[in-house]
Amino acid sequence: MALTTLKVKNAKPGRHVDGRGLCLLVKDSGARTWVLRMQKDGRRRDYGLGSAFDVSLSEAREAATALRRKVREGVDPVAERRRARKVVPNFEAAARDCYEALKEGWKNKRHANWISSLENHVFPVIGKRLVDQVDSVAVVEVLSPIWLEIPETARRILQRVGAVLDYAHIKGWLPGEVSLRSVRKGLPRQTGKTGHLEAMSFADVPELMQKLAAASPTTGRDALRFTIYNAVRSNETRFAVWTEFDLDKAIWTIPGERMKARETHVVPLSAPTVALLRRRWNERASDTGLVFSKDGEKPISDMTMTKLLRDDGIKGVTVHGFRSAFTDWAAERTRFPKEVADKALAHKLPNQVEAAYRRTDFFEKRRSLMARWAEFLDKAPAQESKDAARPASEPTAFRVAA
Repeated sequence: MALTTLKVKNAKPGRHVDGRGLCLLVKDSGARTWVLRMQKDGRRRDYGLGSAFDVSLSEAREAATALRRKVREGVDPVAERRRARKVVPNFEAAARDCYEALKEGWKNKRHANWISSLENHVFPVIGKRLVDQVDSVAVVEVLSPIWLEIPETARRILQRVGAVLDYAHIKGWLPGEVSLRSVRKGLPRQTGKTGHLEAMSFADVPELMQKLAAASPTTGRDALRFTIYNAVRSNETRFAVWTEFDLDKAIWTIPGERMKARETHVVPLSAPTVALLRRRWNERASDTGLVFSKDGEKPISDMTMTKLLRDDGIKGVTVHGFRSAFTDWAAERTRFPKEVADKALAHKLPNQVEAAYRRTDFFEKRRSLMARWAEFLDKAPAQESKDAARPASEPTAFRVAA
């Protein structure tokens, strides 16, 4: 028997049928809900039509009629409602979604620092906020602690946050575009010189290396020592994989796609570097995975090595700056030609004519140079001060132990 307004009002707990699948559900608590039960393609489904306190009997019947019509036309009301109730993710989820969408267009793994920079500096501050609640004020909050400390990274993070917000707008999570042009007005002026990263004096590097070697080994400390020994860029260390190394020949071959100049770079490894790698090889998670990683798959972040310097009270100095320290040391403490040191740093010759004729990579001279650099780094400060007074000379060929 069909329901009436009075029956709806006085209905006891249970299911009360009106007809053609429409029924009133009354709970023990007194809550009353309209439900339409239908069967489509052999599958029975219940569709909620709202509370009986808000939807009258006549309105529930009209809604049921409209819903039956949609189902007959092939519309899935549940999926339609889900699309209408679009869930806005938090900033971290939106950023990771954005990263997955963009990374396919990047040429090499170096762009993994795109997401790692957000993991280190952004997610801890605003990662849990809904992306539609992230505005210029929130971005200033993120950048304030690092704007002067690591200015180049901070500027990149500003660009990356902007990319995430643009992506969120395209996905429909933000009603309008968010402009971050005013963010810089809420931050102090960056006065550091551009193009030159602050470096530690080469005379102070051996003391740092002694501290790193004396402390209990960690992936970050090994990566920093390795980077300094080889005078390479931090990303070249972070994404190094075991298949690039021949430890018996003490050679590291970095493929061109991982190099700034896009050319393969062969690095002669000094004895201490080989020893460090052999120890890590014995503790490896994979024969082909990343060398400086806990699981062989996820690289350390671009700030791991920098944090070691900051924790030791070394302010301003960058990991990249150790390449400058190496250059100064080679010029002041050795008689190796400048082009040998430049080749060790994988620098391209600025003169294109000279580059066309100079095909050698000075590999044997570089092996001697890097052996001399490692010897300098591993000396105690007292011994180094005694050797500083001795005339610089080019060492004899260095033989790497197997």
